[in-house]
Amino acid sequence: MRSIAQPGTATPERIQWVEARGRAFAFTMAAGLPLLEAARRGFAEAGFSGGVLSMRGGALGPFAYVMPALSKTGANAAFYSDTFRPAGVTRLKLGAMTLGERDGAPFFHCHGLWTEGDGRLHGGHVLPEESIVAEPFVVEAFGLDGAVFTAASDPETNFKLFGPVARATTNARAESRAFALRLRPNQDFAAALETFCRQHGVLRARIHGGVGSTIGARFTDGRSVVPFATELAINAGVITPDADGTLQATLDVALVDYLGGIAEGRLLRGDNPVLMTMELVLEVV
Repeated sequence: MRSIAQPGTATPERIQWVEARGRAFAFTMAAGLPLLEAARRGFAEAGFSGGVLSMRGGALGPFAYVMPALSKTGANAAFYSDTFRPAGVTRLKLGAMTLGERDGAPFFHCHGLWTEGDGRLHGGHVLPEESIVAEPFVVEAFGLDGAVFTAASDPETNFKLFGPVARATTNARAESRAFALRLRPNQDFAAALETFCRQHGVLRARIHGGVGSTIGARFTDGRSVVPFATELAINAGVITPDADGTLQATLDVALVDYLGGIAEGRLLRGDNPVLMTMELVLEVV
């Protein structure tokens, strides 16, 4: 399997996880607010301090983002491009977001695809501080009670990354058993989820959110992405047993690579290792 050397030493525990409770719900991102504040308010109104969400459309402007890029210093296995600030209103095609905390304040990690004012399709990593909701739009969210994604320094990758940590439960109406996960580098995406579910007695699970990166990509239809650094969003995902009872992860994703190439499709099981991180929530169903 493909692998990329990271600047730091790999920790033995390859999946960071916290079991929690959660609930799926929808809310409207309010126009005129920074995307971060609109997301925070939506979760707060449902009784949650954070969780994950999926976007199937929407409008942002002003808007700012970065793309994956090669590292200029060697301090990281890959890095970010300079900031892009397209003119006019940017129309989201899809996106995934993790809403958590960084330095004691709300923060998010968000990847997606979008059409900019010039009509061209682009993708990457949305910047919370400079992206404003231009028009109201509805998102699908999953709030967490008992866990929160918190940004912390990661010696292995030399980045400050989101990972789940336990948090005291609240009075939020959390209806489902859920696991907040962060997959560490150089392990197959699908296989890691399948193994995790087996180890925790999970027979069926639905993926909510899903933000991270893979080392290129291989799809079930034979297509491949060769450039190794990607920014990826999960569009849909489930873990279910096949006819023999073997758990299989079905992962539909969208990504952009560091050369600007965009790809969407179903990932091939066993051939899509994580590059830096992969954050998501598994809802037991």
